[in-house]
Amino acid sequence: MLLRKIKDASDAGVDWIQIREKHLSAKDCATLTREALQRVARSPSTAAAAVVAAAKSPLRATEAGAAEPAVTGAAAAKFSSNRTMPARILVNDRLDVAMSENAGGVHLSDKSLPVAEAKRLADSQAGGRDFLVGVSCHSLEDAKSAAVGGADYLFFGPVFATPSKTAFGAPQGLELLAEVCRVVSVPVLAIGGVTLENFSACVAAGASGIAAIRLFQDARDMPALVQALRKIDR
Repeated sequence: MLLRKIKDASDAGVDWIQIREKHLSAKDCATLTREALQRVARSPSTAAAAVVAAAKSPLRATEAGAAEPAVTGAAAAKFSSNRTMPARILVNDRLDVAMSENAGGVHLSDKSLPVAEAKRLADSQAGGRDFLVGVSCHSLEDAKSAAVGGADYLFFGPVFATPSKTAFGAPQGLELLAEVCRVVSVPVLAIGGVTLENFSACVAAGASGIAAIRLFQDARDMPALVQALRKIDR
Protein backbone atom coordinates (compact mmCIF):
# COMPACT_ATOMS: atom_id res chain seq x y z
CA MET A 1 0.00 0.00 0.00
CA LEU A 2 2.77 2.46 0.91
CA LEU A 3 4.72 1.98 -2.32
CA ARG A 4 1.52 2.22 -4.35
CA LYS A 5 0.70 5.49 -2.62
CA ILE A 6 4.17 6.80 -3.40
CA LYS A 7 3.74 5.86 -7.06
CA ASP A 8 0.28 7.46 -7.17
CA ALA A 9 1.64 10.70 -5.70
CA SER A 10 4.48 10.79 -8.21
CA ASP A 11 2.14 10.07 -11.11
CA ALA A 12 -0.10 12.92 -9.94
CA GLY A 13 2.74 15.42 -10.39
CA VAL A 14 4.13 15.50 -6.87
CA ASP A 15 7.77 16.58 -6.94
CA TRP A 16 9.12 15.45 -3.56
CA ILE A 17 8.31 12.33 -1.58
CA GLN A 18 9.59 12.09 1.96
CA ILE A 19 10.12 8.64 3.47
CA ARG A 20 9.23 8.95 7.15
CA GLU A 21 9.43 5.35 8.39
CA LYS A 22 11.04 6.30 11.68
CA HIS A 23 10.85 2.84 13.25
CA LEU A 24 12.41 0.82 10.45
CA SER A 25 15.95 -0.51 10.73
CA ALA A 26 18.56 1.02 8.47
CA LYS A 27 18.41 -2.09 6.28
CA ASP A 28 14.64 -1.96 5.86
CA CYS A 29 14.61 1.80 5.40
CA ALA A 30 17.19 1.40 2.64
CA THR A 31 15.07 -1.28 0.96
CA LEU A 32 11.98 0.95 1.08
CA THR A 33 13.92 3.92 -0.24
CA ARG A 34 15.37 1.87 -3.09
CA GLU A 35 11.96 0.56 -4.09
CA ALA A 36 10.45 4.04 -3.88
CA LEU A 37 13.17 5.38 -6.17
CA GLN A 38 12.45 2.64 -8.67
CA ARG A 39 8.74 3.44 -8.72
CA VAL A 40 9.07 7.19 -9.13
CA ALA A 41 11.59 6.66 -11.91
CA ARG A 42 8.77 5.08 -13.90
CA SER A 43 6.38 7.98 -13.34
CA PRO A 44 5.68 10.37 -16.22
CA SER A 45 7.44 13.74 -16.12
CA THR A 46 4.84 16.45 -15.65
CA ALA A 47 5.23 20.23 -15.64
CA ALA A 48 3.96 21.35 -12.25
CA ALA A 49 4.41 23.73 -9.39
CA ALA A 50 6.59 21.97 -6.85
CA VAL A 51 4.54 19.80 -4.58
CA VAL A 52 6.01 17.74 -1.77
CA ALA A 53 4.45 14.54 -0.53
CA ALA A 54 5.55 12.68 2.56
CA ALA A 55 4.78 9.06 3.17
CA LYS A 56 4.60 7.96 6.76
CA SER A 57 3.60 4.78 8.58
CA PRO A 58 2.58 4.80 12.26
CA LEU A 59 3.19 1.04 12.44
CA ARG A 60 6.35 -0.41 13.94
CA ALA A 61 7.00 -2.63 10.95
CA THR A 62 10.03 -4.87 11.32
CA GLU A 63 10.38 -5.33 7.57
CA ALA A 64 9.56 -3.06 4.67
CA GLY A 65 6.25 -4.29 3.33
CA ALA A 66 5.57 -6.47 6.38
CA ALA A 67 2.36 -4.54 7.01
CA GLU A 68 0.03 -2.30 5.02
CA PRO A 69 0.76 1.00 6.74
CA ALA A 70 -1.48 4.01 7.00
CA VAL A 71 -0.04 6.71 4.79
CA THR A 72 0.04 10.45 5.35
CA GLY A 73 1.18 13.09 2.94
CA ALA A 74 2.76 16.52 2.88
CA ALA A 75 2.53 18.91 -0.03
CA ALA A 76 4.49 21.96 -1.03
CA ALA A 77 3.84 24.32 -3.86
CA LYS A 78 5.76 27.20 -5.45
CA PHE A 79 9.20 25.73 -4.73
CA SER A 80 10.00 25.54 -8.45
CA SER A 81 8.23 26.42 -11.63
CA ASN A 82 8.18 23.05 -13.35
CA ARG A 83 8.89 19.39 -13.04
CA THR A 84 10.70 17.51 -15.77
CA MET A 85 12.51 14.94 -13.59
CA PRO A 86 11.21 12.03 -11.50
CA ALA A 87 9.91 12.90 -8.04
CA ARG A 88 12.69 13.61 -5.55
CA ILE A 89 12.89 11.09 -2.71
CA LEU A 90 13.85 12.56 0.68
CA VAL A 91 14.66 10.32 3.64
CA ASN A 92 13.68 11.41 7.12
CA ASP A 93 16.66 11.62 9.52
CA ARG A 94 18.71 8.77 8.01
CA LEU A 95 21.52 10.52 6.17
CA ASP A 96 23.34 7.19 5.79
CA VAL A 97 20.38 5.64 3.98
CA ALA A 98 19.79 8.69 1.82
CA MET A 99 23.42 8.75 0.70
CA SER A 100 23.83 5.01 0.18
CA GLU A 101 20.67 4.75 -1.93
CA ASN A 102 21.33 7.93 -3.93
CA ALA A 103 18.15 9.58 -2.70
CA GLY A 104 17.47 13.24 -3.41
CA GLY A 105 18.07 14.44 0.12
CA VAL A 106 17.58 14.06 3.86
CA HIS A 107 15.11 15.82 6.16
CA LEU A 108 16.27 16.52 9.71
CA SER A 109 14.44 17.17 12.99
CA ASP A 110 15.63 18.77 16.22
CA LYS A 111 16.84 15.33 17.34
CA SER A 112 18.79 14.57 14.18
CA LEU A 113 22.43 15.15 13.37
CA PRO A 114 23.13 18.91 13.45
CA VAL A 115 22.48 20.42 10.05
CA ALA A 116 26.03 21.72 9.65
CA GLU A 117 27.44 18.23 10.22
CA ALA A 118 24.88 16.64 7.90
CA LYS A 119 25.66 19.22 5.23
CA ARG A 120 29.41 18.66 5.60
CA LEU A 121 29.04 14.90 5.25
CA ALA A 122 26.62 15.21 2.35
CA ASP A 123 28.85 17.63 0.48
CA SER A 124 31.91 15.44 0.99
CA GLN A 125 30.22 12.31 -0.34
CA ALA A 126 27.67 13.53 -2.88
CA GLY A 127 30.35 14.19 -5.49
CA GLY A 128 28.53 17.21 -6.87
CA ARG A 129 25.21 15.35 -7.06
CA ASP A 130 22.03 17.34 -6.40
CA PHE A 131 21.30 16.50 -2.76
CA LEU A 132 19.16 18.57 -0.39
CA VAL A 133 19.40 18.87 3.39
CA GLY A 134 16.20 20.19 4.96
CA VAL A 135 15.23 20.90 8.57
CA SER A 136 11.98 21.09 10.54
CA CYS A 137 11.85 24.28 12.64
CA HIS A 138 9.37 25.39 15.29
CA SER A 139 10.67 28.83 16.27
CA LEU A 140 12.37 31.83 14.71
CA GLU A 141 15.59 30.88 16.50
CA ASP A 142 15.44 27.35 15.07
CA ALA A 143 14.99 28.74 11.59
CA LYS A 144 17.90 31.16 11.90
CA SER A 145 20.18 28.42 13.22
CA ALA A 146 19.23 25.96 10.47
CA ALA A 147 19.77 28.56 7.75
CA VAL A 148 23.17 29.55 9.14
CA GLY A 149 24.06 25.86 9.40
CA GLY A 150 23.58 25.44 5.67
CA ALA A 151 20.07 24.00 5.30
CA ASP A 152 18.77 24.03 1.75
CA TYR A 153 15.15 24.51 2.85
CA LEU A 154 13.07 24.67 6.05
CA PHE A 155 9.72 23.34 7.20
CA PHE A 156 8.23 25.85 9.67
CA GLY A 157 5.21 25.39 11.91
CA PRO A 158 2.73 24.47 13.01
CA VAL A 159 1.23 27.54 11.39
CA PHE A 160 -2.35 26.47 12.12
CA ALA A 161 -3.85 24.11 14.69
CA THR A 162 -3.52 20.43 13.81
CA PRO A 163 -3.67 17.21 15.84
CA SER A 164 -0.40 15.92 14.38
CA LYS A 165 1.62 18.88 15.70
CA THR A 166 0.26 19.31 19.24
CA ALA A 167 3.62 18.26 20.69
CA PHE A 168 5.12 21.46 19.29
CA GLY A 169 2.75 23.76 21.18
CA ALA A 170 0.31 26.42 20.06
CA PRO A 171 0.11 27.39 16.39
CA GLN A 172 2.82 29.85 15.30
CA GLY A 173 0.48 31.82 13.07
CA LEU A 174 0.93 33.63 9.79
CA GLU A 175 2.73 36.65 11.28
CA LEU A 176 5.59 34.55 12.64
CA LEU A 177 5.72 32.60 9.40
CA ALA A 178 6.11 35.88 7.53
CA GLU A 179 8.89 36.97 9.89
CA VAL A 180 10.77 33.72 9.39
CA CYS A 181 10.46 34.09 5.63
CA ARG A 182 11.85 37.63 5.84
CA VAL A 183 14.77 36.72 8.08
CA VAL A 184 16.17 33.60 6.39
CA SER A 185 17.42 33.40 2.84
CA VAL A 186 16.47 29.76 2.14
CA PRO A 187 13.04 28.52 1.02
CA VAL A 188 10.54 28.08 3.85
CA LEU A 189 7.65 25.62 3.61
CA ALA A 190 4.72 26.18 5.97
CA ILE A 191 3.46 23.12 7.88
CA GLY A 192 0.64 22.37 10.28
CA GLY A 193 -3.05 22.53 9.51
CA VAL A 194 -2.60 23.64 5.91
CA THR A 195 -5.64 23.26 3.66
CA LEU A 196 -6.69 24.35 0.19
CA GLU A 197 -8.50 27.24 1.86
CA ASN A 198 -5.51 28.68 3.74
CA PHE A 199 -2.77 27.70 1.31
CA SER A 200 -2.79 31.08 -0.45
CA ALA A 201 -2.35 32.87 2.90
CA CYS A 202 0.85 30.90 3.52
CA VAL A 203 2.22 31.86 0.12
CA ALA A 204 1.20 35.47 0.70
CA ALA A 205 3.18 35.40 3.96
CA GLY A 206 6.27 34.54 1.95
CA ALA A 207 6.37 30.76 2.16
CA SER A 208 7.96 28.99 -0.78
CA GLY A 209 5.63 26.08 -0.20
CA ILE A 210 3.26 24.32 2.14
CA ALA A 211 3.27 21.00 3.93
CA ALA A 212 0.19 19.10 5.06
CA ILE A 213 -0.69 15.68 6.39
CA ARG A 214 -4.44 15.39 6.18
CA LEU A 215 -4.57 17.33 2.93
CA PHE A 216 -2.99 14.35 1.19
CA GLN A 217 -4.14 11.60 3.51
CA ASP A 218 -7.77 12.46 2.87
CA ALA A 219 -7.43 13.23 -0.84
CA ARG A 220 -9.74 11.05 -2.89
CA ASP A 221 -8.27 12.36 -6.13
CA MET A 222 -4.55 13.16 -5.91
CA PRO A 223 -4.21 14.63 -9.44
CA ALA A 224 -7.17 16.93 -8.78
CA LEU A 225 -5.61 18.08 -5.52
CA VAL A 226 -2.31 18.87 -7.23
CA GLN A 227 -4.12 20.78 -9.96
CA ALA A 228 -6.08 22.75 -7.38
CA LEU A 229 -2.85 23.78 -5.60
CA ARG A 230 -1.36 24.92 -8.89
CA LYS A 231 -4.38 27.06 -9.72
CA ILE A 232 -4.33 28.76 -6.32
CA ASP A 233 -0.62 29.48 -6.66
CA ARG A 234 -1.02 31.31 -9.97
